[in-house]
Amino acid sequence: MKNHIVTAFRLTFVMLAIVGIYLLIVYGGSKMLPTKGNAEIITQSGQKFYANIGQEFKSEKYFHGRPSSVNYNAAGSGGSNKGPSNEEYLETVKKRIDTLKMEHPGMENTKVPVELVTASGSGLDPDISEEGALYQVKKIAEVRNLSEEKVRDLVKNQTEKPFLGLLGPSKVNVLKLNIALDQLK
Repeated sequence: MKNHIVTAFRLTFVMLAIVGIYLLIVYGGSKMLPTKGNAEIITQSGQKFYANIGQEFKSEKYFHGRPSSVNYNAAGSGGSNKGPSNEEYLETVKKRIDTLKMEHPGMENTKVPVELVTASGSGLDPDISEEGALYQVKKIAEVRNLSEEKVRDLVKNQTEKPFLGLLGPSKVNVLKLNIALDQLK
């Protein structure tokens, strides 16, 4: 019995050391990121927005992000838990595709970027692909009476390249893109 207790204590201390070292590595790594592991807060017109949480934009003069299965409620993030073989889910995605094509005339023959019709696992993804933003350029330019080239250049300027040029895809933060769009003359 005594051997088992001593072994259990040893194992506990070894695991505490391993977990402690792991936490220090993760914490130290987060401090090397551009935001130092903290939320990125953007203040616009006296209102605070979190750039790392998806926002809902309903107006047709703004770029739209991914659909949210939690109505962009950061207090209750989560997915729909419906897989690609679920009939209800497939019907929802089909409706989103049809709506998107209807809202963006002239893009009927263009492939719809997947993130514009599917929610992320958290339902709060703030980013879309560069293709997702470019898909919306024609409509935004028309509504805002801007040239497509000017809006396309804005998307290119707001595109974040992969971390260290290797990790992850290129992406566009929809909140930052819309703020830059409002500042465009």
